[in-house]
Amino acid sequence: MDAIASAMRIVFFLASLFSGVGLVAAEKPNLIFLFADDQNFDSLGCYGNPDVKTPNIDKLAADGLIFDAHYNTTAICMASRANVFLGQYEYRTGCNFNTGNLTVQQFRKSYPVLLRKAGYRTAFAGKFGVVIEGKKDDHGSFFDTWGGGPGQTHYETKKNKSMAEKYAKDYPHSTRSYGAFGRDFVKESVAAKKPFCLSISFKAPHRPVTPDPKFDDVYKGKTFRKPANYGRAAGSHFAEQSKKGRQYTRFESWGYATDYDATMAKYHQQIYAIDVAVGMIRDAVEEAGVSENTVIIYTSDNGFFCGAHGYGSKVLPYEESTRVPLIIYAPNSGTAGEGQRCSALTGNIDFAPTMLELAGLKAPPNTDGKSLVPLLSDPNGRVREHLAIMNFWGPEPTHCIGIVTDSHKYIHWYYAGDGMKPAEELYDLKTDRLELNNLVGNPDASGVLKSIRETYDSYVSSLKDHSRTPHYAKYATLFDRSTSWEAKQPLLPKKLTPAGK
Repeated sequence: MDAIASAMRIVFFLASLFSGVGLVAAEKPNLIFLFADDQNFDSLGCYGNPDVKTPNIDKLAADGLIFDAHYNTTAICMASRANVFLGQYEYRTGCNFNTGNLTVQQFRKSYPVLLRKAGYRTAFAGKFGVVIEGKKDDHGSFFDTWGGGPGQTHYETKKNKSMAEKYAKDYPHSTRSYGAFGRDFVKESVAAKKPFCLSISFKAPHRPVTPDPKFDDVYKGKTFRKPANYGRAAGSHFAEQSKKGRQYTRFESWGYATDYDATMAKYHQQIYAIDVAVGMIRDAVEEAGVSENTVIIYTSDNGFFCGAHGYGSKVLPYEESTRVPLIIYAPNSGTAGEGQRCSALTGNIDFAPTMLELAGLKAPPNTDGKSLVPLLSDPNGRVREHLAIMNFWGPEPTHCIGIVTDSHKYIHWYYAGDGMKPAEELYDLKTDRLELNNLVGNPDASGVLKSIRETYDSYVSSLKDHSRTPHYAKYATLFDRSTSWEAKQPLLPKKLTPAGK
């Protein structure tokens, strides 16, 4: 009976979105996807941080649904954006800085292209973050309105070609310029009487640290609390492999060790500007009279260590790097306005199938993600039992695959060169979300470890069958727990193999 009731709630929710208030039954819901860059889950008031000011995002959370177990399956910007566009794991997209770009054929199956084909008016602004082969200077042709840019883009609006002419004068810092872009696109779409999909990828709070000077006073002289897992001592139990990348050295070089308050003030000042932009867009939706038919999703492409465990930056599969905020405001969902939270395990591969279902479309058959629509009417539900998180970028020792379940996280580090041994980590996320106690070797956790290893092995096996390129297919061998280090060495870059002898 519970399953039937849940299904009925979903049907009612979708029906209410498609009918709206004062709208014809055939009209589809508008979709707004807002994407921060490098935003830690502990950077918002609605996630429990008393030191920050994020009133507009907190209001969105109060009006919508807060997700407490949302992960980026690859915690680095290029790969994460490809995950989002296609709803696929990295090894299936084949897209990251060191592995390859997306093809036109792939991007034609992305959520914005499929929505446009279905009659949506689409727009993109901000950091596009991926390259489509043969379309490097023409990514805007996939959208009705374009305010995006290649590479990392710029904080100075005048340097962003697609934004400069219209927005640089009034909004010299790019973050608020994207708020203005979103505001204008909403108004234009409503005037055109078409459903719309607005996607904005803010550059903030990505480095280089460039906060909008308009908000210099917001955190001036502020003292910030440090997380309970702050500092090197809280990461001493982490695998040695995790200390071989730039994430380890940036704890010191980026100021977390010596100037924490000033470093965090600038970080949060950049997020404050995003909050202002979110407010601009929500005001436009209200003024246009479409708030009852517009779904808003807010999240980040990956997290940020911010000194936790004595690390900086992102990439590695620990909580601060991979788990990020996710807020979905879905009017008429039955939970909107109740300030509810959802503990279901979700990932960035879920956004494409979610938006497509909201629009009445089916996701492509090779989609890895799950639609989150059922959770919008039933926050106590579940859409999966486990999720893979991975890093195939950067120094070879830092490459790893992790498995997250509702209760635990497992990480496997295959690299055994330079005097290291393959390593495993297991954390109880119910009692140890700060990841301070590695349970590998604990007899009481042997049953969980055995089970989660089997799940891990199944993901590794899928690399053989579903990897887009040989670069990813080789990881089926590298991450195979039963394959010897000697057998793995021929698959590594030659400069690494002597260290493993």
